[in-house]
Amino acid sequence: MNAGIAAVARLEARQINTIRALAMDAVMRARSGHTGTAMALAPLAHVLFTRILRYDATAPDWPDRDRFILSPGHASMLVYAVAHLVGYGVTLEDIRHFRQFGSITPGHPERGLTPGVEVTTGPLGHGFANAVGMALAERGLRSRLGADLVDHRTYVVVSDGDLMEGVSHEAASLAGHQQLGRLIAVYDDNRITIDGSTELAFSDDTAARFAAYGWHVSDLGETAEDTDELERGLREAMLVSDRPSLVIVRTHIGYPMPTATDTSAAHGAITDAAEIAAAKQAMDMDPDATFVVDDEVVRAYRAAGSRGSAERHDWEARLTASGHDRDWLDALWSASAVTGRLRELPTFAAGTQMATRVAANRLLDASLDDVPALVCGGADLTGNTGTDIAADVLCPANPAGRKLYFGVREHAMGAVANGMALHGGVLPVVGTFLVFSDYMRPSVRLAALSGAKTVFVWTHDSIGVGEDGPTHQPVEHVASLRAIPDLCVIRPADANETSQAWQIAVERDGPTALVLTRQNIPVLDGTDRPAQVARGAYVLIDTPAPAVVLAGTGSEVQCCTAAAALLAENGIASAVVSMPSWDLFEAQDDDYRSAVFPHDVPVLGVEAGSSMGWDRYADATVSIDRFGASAPGEVLMERFGFTAPAIADAARALL
Repeated sequence: MNAGIAAVARLEARQINTIRALAMDAVMRARSGHTGTAMALAPLAHVLFTRILRYDATAPDWPDRDRFILSPGHASMLVYAVAHLVGYGVTLEDIRHFRQFGSITPGHPERGLTPGVEVTTGPLGHGFANAVGMALAERGLRSRLGADLVDHRTYVVVSDGDLMEGVSHEAASLAGHQQLGRLIAVYDDNRITIDGSTELAFSDDTAARFAAYGWHVSDLGETAEDTDELERGLREAMLVSDRPSLVIVRTHIGYPMPTATDTSAAHGAITDAAEIAAAKQAMDMDPDATFVVDDEVVRAYRAAGSRGSAERHDWEARLTASGHDRDWLDALWSASAVTGRLRELPTFAAGTQMATRVAANRLLDASLDDVPALVCGGADLTGNTGTDIAADVLCPANPAGRKLYFGVREHAMGAVANGMALHGGVLPVVGTFLVFSDYMRPSVRLAALSGAKTVFVWTHDSIGVGEDGPTHQPVEHVASLRAIPDLCVIRPADANETSQAWQIAVERDGPTALVLTRQNIPVLDGTDRPAQVARGAYVLIDTPAPAVVLAGTGSEVQCCTAAAALLAENGIASAVVSMPSWDLFEAQDDDYRSAVFPHDVPVLGVEAGSSMGWDRYADATVSIDRFGASAPGEVLMERFGFTAPAIADAARALL
């Protein structure tokens, strides 16, 4: 080896070991965290960020950057150390405050908090499924806009734990079916879990499994410390264009710690000072120095972090010269830029009988031109949920299609949709039955946590499902979804409220849940006035000095209006409140909320679901706190008390 090559090798070793040292120092200072995986993956991260990835750290939101996802988010210090070194704006002080309140270096990476973090990861398997969504988004946009404007790849590191999770099976199968040639997953095969060796519970042939899914698989073996071999394996995967790639690397968790390497201890916080000092000595570093970064190491990493700057400037010039209508491009790329683009949406005549899922389908079709980012699909229930839009199917032969069949993969559908939303350029709308929102709840929670602009369409929203019985009749689901912070849950009373709800979903930031009926319900008088649903609740039927307020959601609002008429016949004045969204109502000021629910008037809450949470607004409820039954929907509604006479009786009892 000549002197020049040797000097480069020495510098590269110092760069890699600096990542390791920062991880050890941060975890030691926090006295919590995960040390071992960040150390084992330091060479891979070095190769990716200095030789492979197309990015500009000075412009972390450049739309045509390569995406990098660390699915085992517990190894977050790997991301933070690299983000500091390449120049994403993460400081050494930020790293010193790893896992502390108010820091931008939390225990697991969070989208929108730390520059360079593409998605929120931690719950295993989700980052991998997010990567599938990002690859789908890239391919679709490349087909629509051309390779001059969209020409990047998605890289995701996955762990043993990621691949044990069921969502990884769903997502990997979908990715193979979709032939996502620009998706490259690197499997960190360290064979250690918190409980011990993976042999305790995991004996899959991972290579054969992914090959069966239709992936290109490359097993690099014992190459975790060989940067040239890592680069070769990644570049080989980059040449595969007709299917996603899995690159398997045998790593050693905790390396080069003398006793913790290849043990479950390295899966947690290594806080033994002697162990850390010995590891630093093995890396030719000062065992007593902490949070030290050599100037030459910083210069080398910052040069790598800015090497994409010229490419980015060239891309910006191509964008300017592309001839695309800038308003359309903005509406395509920026979810927030869609605001105000929706032309007059369909309205529906009072008295018309229509399921809100059917209304949603008409609204989606009417929005295809105005919302160019819209991509829609369902989990083998596309027609049933109203997500069967009048658009071409998204598939390998037609990647620009806007209707995506997810198959029976609810969990992955949610996570893939989040990846599409967080990539940018796609507004994903995904549907299944409300009862199956349980299958996708982790994805919904992460959508809310990361602010992903995903629209969840959940239909067949009550015992009105009917004969399928309690396995398919949601009871507790709406209440549980309302409990998720930053998820806007809307259960419209009819087709016109559904129109307003869809406009809110398009124009607001973050995820929205549209909870819709299977059965036909009447379009009500007064629901077509603009901006009512945006207030969360409003007085649908007013009356001077009401004796009682009947407050309903969804299909039960019609029952409230009929009950009000029966009460009026008995000389009891009542107001009817439609309350499609508790979240939006809570955002209103005190004066408005008091006008809807006067403090001196008793309130009867009516909802074909759990009573949980209604005590915030109502003095009594007509609700369901047991499982449903198998019978025609109209029979169940009568047996469970969701009829005008039963609600009127409940109001009289309250009075």
